[in-house]
Amino acid sequence: MKKYFAIIASALIVFSSCEKQFEVQDSSVLSGPEAIELAEQDPEFLVSYINGFYSWMVEFSGSGGSHDDFGHLSIVYNTDMMGLDIAICGSWNWGTYDINHDYGAYNYQRPYQLWNFYYTLIKKCNEVMNFFGEEDPSAVSLRGYLGQAYALRAFSYTYLLQLFQDPVTGTTPNAVLRTDAPAVPLIYSARDGKTTEEVDAMSGRNTFADVMAQIELDLDKAIELLDGYVRGSKNEVNLQVAQGIAARYYLLTQQWDKAAAAAKAAQSGFDIMDEARLKSGFMEVEDNEVLWGFNHTTETQTAFASFFSHMSNDSAGYGGVGQSVHCIDRSLYDQIPDTDYRKGLFNTSAGDPQASQTGAQVPYASRKFGYKDSWLQDYIYMRNAEMILIEAEACARQGRNAEAATVLAPLMAKRDPAWSNASVSIDDVLLQRRIELWGEGFEYFDLRRNGLGVNRKYEGTNHLAAAQYAFPAHGISWNFQIPKQELQNNPHITEEEQNEWITGTEE
Repeated sequence: MKKYFAIIASALIVFSSCEKQFEVQDSSVLSGPEAIELAEQDPEFLVSYINGFYSWMVEFSGSGGSHDDFGHLSIVYNTDMMGLDIAICGSWNWGTYDINHDYGAYNYQRPYQLWNFYYTLIKKCNEVMNFFGEEDPSAVSLRGYLGQAYALRAFSYTYLLQLFQDPVTGTTPNAVLRTDAPAVPLIYSARDGKTTEEVDAMSGRNTFADVMAQIELDLDKAIELLDGYVRGSKNEVNLQVAQGIAARYYLLTQQWDKAAAAAKAAQSGFDIMDEARLKSGFMEVEDNEVLWGFNHTTETQTAFASFFSHMSNDSAGYGGVGQSVHCIDRSLYDQIPDTDYRKGLFNTSAGDPQASQTGAQVPYASRKFGYKDSWLQDYIYMRNAEMILIEAEACARQGRNAEAATVLAPLMAKRDPAWSNASVSIDDVLLQRRIELWGEGFEYFDLRRNGLGVNRKYEGTNHLAAAQYAFPAHGISWNFQIPKQELQNNPHITEEEQNEWITGTEE
């Protein structure tokens, strides 16, 4: 199911021709004070723009409607396949090329999907920013709308940094950030105040440090503007979500104090799932552990082309029918104590022959993700548990191991009643991330930022024979190349600046 793309003539940054357009006046015609005045008189004026952010996050990203393309969660799902912790135990189907690190070449679907998705989201953010002049609006609602644009632009660049560049040298705990490495273009709004020359200069491969600087400006502005804003639903970014995005970014860039502070702030007002909620299917955005997600309706659900179709072995989708059964890696499963409730989110080695769906009968099959009729499972983007883990890791990174244990304790009290550690190491926290966030789209990015590889060839592995490869840390098969269309249409990126890439299965 690997797809290739032909040449597409377009502008400097390529956007899908089937991209959903905003049903409002063009921001180049109406902006600044005139737009703010209209928005203050009729706040609904900007709502369709804001909704455009979140509808795009669950739509096809321009790859022709493939069933492994369903917005942001499809990207973190597909990259999850490149790691160790998810073992495909069904027929060799969806995810084949991702699993074997064979989807990164410039003319394949995957790099285009990644590039197009996040740069289209950046474009949408810039369009909202263009409504506002140099001055920030005074109305809380308008400040909130503008703040969401800054937060989502930072969110997009944070993912692009990790997908199109190896972010570190070395291996944790001695991984060093590659601040001078070539990264990705920066695309500005009029509100950024850049000259034509500056815009032109930043349209090529900026350094990691250049992109970091812009992300930090955007995060600071988002947090400033979102203070006091009350969102209409959890579909939207609010102050706590912006702080959560900042926590992820500061964890990536090894700014431990800032990561801990942002993660702690993001936890305000949220709690931790108890055992019953933990085992309820991870499909309710209204659960009070969920900071941010998308509340699917019959109009927005995408049925078989969806996260739950692939990841829920209890669904009527690809996972349930046995085409791509998602199991936990046996070596990880064996590290989960029997007293830990999370072990119950997976079948034992005996499987579950009584399960109604074929995929749910398989040994070690995930039962973490549930199923609702009409495909009305919500998408979860951010949970409070992740924020606790970020705060704990940031403490451990600074040698504050007892404090890290104290931070982790409330989460572990709801996960493993037998847990009573007085001190935790970096490795302890990273293991808890693997267990807690399994299948939610974090493993690839954790491997990248920690400079770690994977080995699926160990004795007793439950990975299919066709997937039993080892991928060393910093191997170039982890890379995604800049897509063909971008190279053809962006004169500021040359062939010589392309990322290296080889077919996977390095060993």
